[in-house]
Amino acid sequence: MDADEIRSAFLDHLARHGHAVIPRARLVPDDDPTTLFTGSGMQPLLPYLLGAEHPGGRRLVDSQTCLRVQDIEEVGDNRHTTFFEMLGNWSLGDYFKDEQLPQFWGFLTDTVGLDPARLYVSCFIGDAANGIPKDDESAAVWTRLFAEAGVSADQVEVDTEEHAAEVGTGGARIAFYGKKNWWCREGSADDMPVGEPGGPDTEVFYLFPHVEHDPAYGAHCHQNCDCGRFIELGNSVFMEYRRTETGFEPLPRRNVDYGGGLERIAAAAIDSPDVFRISLLRPIVERLEELSGRAYDDETLAMRVIADHLRGATFLAVDGVRPSNKAQGYVMRRLVRRAVRFAVDLGIDDNFFPHVVPTVAEVYAAAYPEVAAAADDVVAVLAREEHAFRRTLRRGLERLESHRDTGITGADLFVLHDTYGFPVELSTEVALTQRMSLSESWREEFDEQMAQQRARSRGEQAGQAR
Repeated sequence: MDADEIRSAFLDHLARHGHAVIPRARLVPDDDPTTLFTGSGMQPLLPYLLGAEHPGGRRLVDSQTCLRVQDIEEVGDNRHTTFFEMLGNWSLGDYFKDEQLPQFWGFLTDTVGLDPARLYVSCFIGDAANGIPKDDESAAVWTRLFAEAGVSADQVEVDTEEHAAEVGTGGARIAFYGKKNWWCREGSADDMPVGEPGGPDTEVFYLFPHVEHDPAYGAHCHQNCDCGRFIELGNSVFMEYRRTETGFEPLPRRNVDYGGGLERIAAAAIDSPDVFRISLLRPIVERLEELSGRAYDDETLAMRVIADHLRGATFLAVDGVRPSNKAQGYVMRRLVRRAVRFAVDLGIDDNFFPHVVPTVAEVYAAAYPEVAAAADDVVAVLAREEHAFRRTLRRGLERLESHRDTGITGADLFVLHDTYGFPVELSTEVALTQRMSLSESWREEFDEQMAQQRARSRGEQAGQAR
């Protein structure tokens, strides 16, 4: 199955289980000033998970476009992208673990056709200090599902990712982690304010046995290892507790919040640990191969970054964002600039966005027709930004190269930022990839120059006021 087929099958699968299909929310949240972007499928539904009644009822399903800029530096490996789709289903006080886990299992194994013997899971180990028990219920459901598929399911308690990497799991099918398998908006049960909901979650991983474990990530591989041998396909959060003055109490209405990465499930479906080979990203990569005359296998990092960033920038433009130096516009500008920088590495010197955006629009024409409808406007916006930045990029790269022999200080980075309009994060990235010497204290040196500039600015403003 390709990604479009998986998306449609997921929506159909849950609709047959009584779920109302709801449309995607924009990447820019409509009523949430606390965050720049929609970064998860549950984010637009948070009011309903907290108790409000949804007009679609108590069973919902969608495929939500998401953007997580905190992953921008990780783009380039086999599975991280800033833009992605999250398949999601929710039970708002309706069903719980006994129904959620089998329906997700059935989707992965029966509908998508994944091999049950290559599925592994994690569950919550419990929190004795806060009186929250180990999630033996989810583990029992998983044990039954594995047994029905003829797969043995040993269990192991590892608590932390560091401990798991140190001692291993012994190949156990079900691994119990602590904070990693607890969901709340604060990240930790101890940090939750009174009244805040939370609960255990259980995650599903797919094993790629032909990927060798990289010892740089620890002596042993495990479900949550970052070496790429395991890829998380999705997680089911069971929101069943509320923080009180004295600890935790059960919520009057328990919810299920499931989110699964479409790109990752599609990669598992074609037995590839590389999400950039799936049907949503491979056409963009192939277009880059045509434009550059180079092969993906030889220029993997650059093509992954460009494909991801252009896809994200395209959807941001469709959802009304325009490049600027503030908020969402700054993130969009950063995506565009990183894409251009890596295009230079590929030898693509001419403006290339108008040649790639139509490919992105074509890939998403069926699922999100609004992308194709806005394609001409998106091309105009992004091409204008690309053209402007290419001039800045040339000047900045020349200035950086002039410091190759002497090394680059924070003061040098400030000049690039202040005089040449060259973003500091891009300067440091170029310096590292081009193996230029970068001062260990560049951040402090850069911040000092920024502080001096602000002081000068305040002084000038005060003088003008007099």
